[in-house]
Amino acid sequence: MAVAGRSGPVMGREDVDRALARLAAEHEAVESSLLSLQDHSGRRLLEGAELTGVTKERWAATDAAITALWAHFDAYTDALTTARELRARRRWPTQTELRELTDLLRGDGVTVTGADLPDHARSLTGPARLTERLSLEEIVGRMNGWYDQAMETVAAADSVWSALPARIDLLAAETQRVRSLAHSVGVRPGAHPAGDDLEALVAELTALRAQAVSDPLAFWSATPPPGRPDTARYEEAGRRLDGIRREVEAVLHVRDDAEHRLARLRDVLSRADRTLTEARSARVEVLSKILASDVPAVSGPASALHEQLAAAGDFARTAQWHRLSPLLDSLEQHADDELLRARESLTAVTAPLAVRAELRGRLDAYRAKVARLGLAEDPLLIERYDQARRLLWSAPCDLAAAERTVRRYQDAVAEVGAQRPQGPPQDRR
Repeated sequence: MAVAGRSGPVMGREDVDRALARLAAEHEAVESSLLSLQDHSGRRLLEGAELTGVTKERWAATDAAITALWAHFDAYTDALTTARELRARRRWPTQTELRELTDLLRGDGVTVTGADLPDHARSLTGPARLTERLSLEEIVGRMNGWYDQAMETVAAADSVWSALPARIDLLAAETQRVRSLAHSVGVRPGAHPAGDDLEALVAELTALRAQAVSDPLAFWSATPPPGRPDTARYEEAGRRLDGIRREVEAVLHVRDDAEHRLARLRDVLSRADRTLTEARSARVEVLSKILASDVPAVSGPASALHEQLAAAGDFARTAQWHRLSPLLDSLEQHADDELLRARESLTAVTAPLAVRAELRGRLDAYRAKVARLGLAEDPLLIERYDQARRLLWSAPCDLAAAERTVRRYQDAVAEVGAQRPQGPPQDRR
């Protein structure tokens, strides 16, 4: 909108004609702006919507401003029409007519009623008055302020309505697809945390859309200029849906991979049981063949794990994938631990047999060395060997005594070997 010229002394004929031409152009621009505001989609939606909250308060003030805007425009139009008619009376207006034209075009020659002002504008101008006399410049100034206020409100509401509800609808549709998929694998409210989260998200999106429709300005961020829709809550809902989708996909993965994981678990627990059985048999053998009091006891199979494995099989057969998922994760860890424990138990139980085997091997190795040295007929070595062999091949075997005897045999071999005279090297040609 253009701004009316400043008031001054009585205008001449040419000044009046120039002012009327400028005001006519200004009037046309103002009218075009008002009609654009009237046809604005945001204004039409605000006018017909059931508003709440911030938008309801701002639209009440804006609607009053638009009403005042049109009232002032009518006064502006009437003043311009009167000035045109006065100027059209004669080619050369009289001094009285020029004074009247000057008052209309530059002075406070336009009368508006106090009822045309919005409530907030009246409070700024002091006590309410029945009428006011304003210049065209003052009228245009007021109209500019109200027009800016109205355009800011309707454009902001229109921008939010164009951006948020449609996006919320798409997100809600995607949420329903995830919800259907979740229900198909047993992820339901009360049965799985993701099912509760899904129901809460559906309710949140419903409330979010209702608020975006009834109170769009609650989702408008004016900074930085020119402003933009505030989509923080929508984006947070999208992130929540992504998290829920990952939970559901994890359950789906469990369903697709359940048979393979269950087969592996059965195999691991079976190997653990066989290892424990072997350890128990080995313990009986150790107690009968080795003189020892510190052979560790061997526990029985892990019945709790077998019960959980049976429950996992039931969950798979009844498609309770949401319950199977955490159970399989726990079982896999505990089954591997059980197999490791069984192996450690077998190693601990058979350790004395391994020590005996190592002593037997060492004794045979030194006997072979004695033969290579030509000392097989040495009485001391024969005696020491027989003592060690008798201890190592008797049952129960006293490992501590056998180890001392083998060490004595080794020492004797070293001693006899050192006392044997060294002859000249033989010619092998």
